[in-house]
Amino acid sequence: MFLICLLHAAKNGMRHVSYLFGGLVFGLLLEYVNVVTNMGYIYGKFLVMFGTAPKDIPLCIGVGWGIIMYSARLFTDSLNLSLWASAALDTLLAITIDLSMDTVAYRLHMWHWNWEGTGINPLTGEWFGIPYGNFFGWLCVVFFYSSTSRLFQNLLSRNGNKSQIRPILIPFLSVILSQVFLYVTLVYIDSFLKSQFGITARDRFVFSLIALSVTVIYNLTKRKQRLSSQPVITWLVPAFFHIYFLAFLFISGFYKENVLLIVVPVTITIFSVVLHLLPVIQSRKGVIGIEERDGVMV
Repeated sequence: MFLICLLHAAKNGMRHVSYLFGGLVFGLLLEYVNVVTNMGYIYGKFLVMFGTAPKDIPLCIGVGWGIIMYSARLFTDSLNLSLWASAALDTLLAITIDLSMDTVAYRLHMWHWNWEGTGINPLTGEWFGIPYGNFFGWLCVVFFYSSTSRLFQNLLSRNGNKSQIRPILIPFLSVILSQVFLYVTLVYIDSFLKSQFGITARDRFVFSLIALSVTVIYNLTKRKQRLSSQPVITWLVPAFFHIYFLAFLFISGFYKENVLLIVVPVTITIFSVVLHLLPVIQSRKGVIGIEERDGVMV
């Protein structure tokens, strides 16, 4: 999937290539920080690992972050939404993958959450054994990287040749700024909200989901621009993740634990399909269906 994304990015210029690699680097950086600061999980063994066990991180996790954020942005760019609505939709597209993927990946021992001493069942606690804070972190990661890179891109476009920001530097600056925002949010703001108001990670996650959804829906109803063509990669990446982990849900027999382990991932997958059909639904007036032309869904 990464090679396919890279080929697509190379055909579309350095801005696309740098955004893809920026997502990869950001993914590795944030995972490294999380592991070394004992954020509650460690990774299993992968083919390529960086660092020393148990505080090592797999290359493929950074690759996963990169292709998810890259394909999500390609999709939202085709909808011609506002900056904040685009970043919000990027985030929703990413979280639909994580909500179904993590339950299976966790059981495949790709990573291990530390529930010792909490009295919580490691397979049923919170989201089928996954802390809600993990999902809130996903929302923050994607939203910060998407929004900051778009802000820098708009600044570059507005100032033209006068801008001191080169396109290749945008992901680099976005990674740094996003990491700062992420650290402040998870270490200081979250702690303050919990200690002062009793607001839990689940509360933050649910509220953020609602806020992001409202932002996207409102902008979709107000959007008047025509839709742009949609690259095939915007479908391939989420399809790969959903099909792969749904397959292992049944192959490995995890579905036998709880009927909800079937209902929830399947429902989320259907929701993801609906999200990706938005360009078709929204273009009923001008386009009846979708067909592939030179690797682009039109």
